[in-house]
Amino acid sequence: MTSGAPPLGIPAAELAIKIFDASQPRHLKPAGKIPLPGSAEGYAVDNEHGLFYTNLEEIGRTVAIDVRKRTVLSNWRSCEDPSGVAVDRKRSFVFVACVDHILALDAVHDGRVLGSLMTGAGVDNIDYAEDDQLLYVAAATAAKLTIAKVDDHGAMSAIATVPTTAGVRSVIAAGHERAYLINPIGGRILKVERQ
Repeated sequence: MTSGAPPLGIPAAELAIKIFDASQPRHLKPAGKIPLPGSAEGYAVDNEHGLFYTNLEEIGRTVAIDVRKRTVLSNWRSCEDPSGVAVDRKRSFVFVACVDHILALDAVHDGRVLGSLMTGAGVDNIDYAEDDQLLYVAAATAAKLTIAKVDDHGAMSAIATVPTTAGVRSVIAAGHERAYLINPIGGRILKVERQ
């Protein structure tokens, strides 16, 4: 769960990841906390390796949490004001959304930066289609969606740029080269298919 809005000067009420027992989905129960040195923003889960990734927005860090041990395993410098995060579980790449670009980090080698790609201002949430090896990045200020191919070394190259509308900043990859974007201003969902 993320809370607060560090860019607006509102830190999270508590600098921690809250854990809930979901054995009874209709009645979640608090089951612990993992302390963090900043406000959590965005998340991605690697079930194969038991890892949970999140960004610490106001201090420009990305962390990997061991879900079984409930501890921070890695803490890497990423970028100023990181927000969304996505993961390629098979190749251990962690993608971090920065204000106007994306970073690919190597989760196996201390978060080393593997690649960077400019996408336009207003990046927030991102998503990754692992089977297609495509990263989807919506830039709200630039009003465009960037679709990037990720190679085996973590380098990213834009293969398509799709005009959207101002304010569109969240994207969900649906696989088969399809994605859905949320337009909060117009109250619509936009569907994008690569031809």
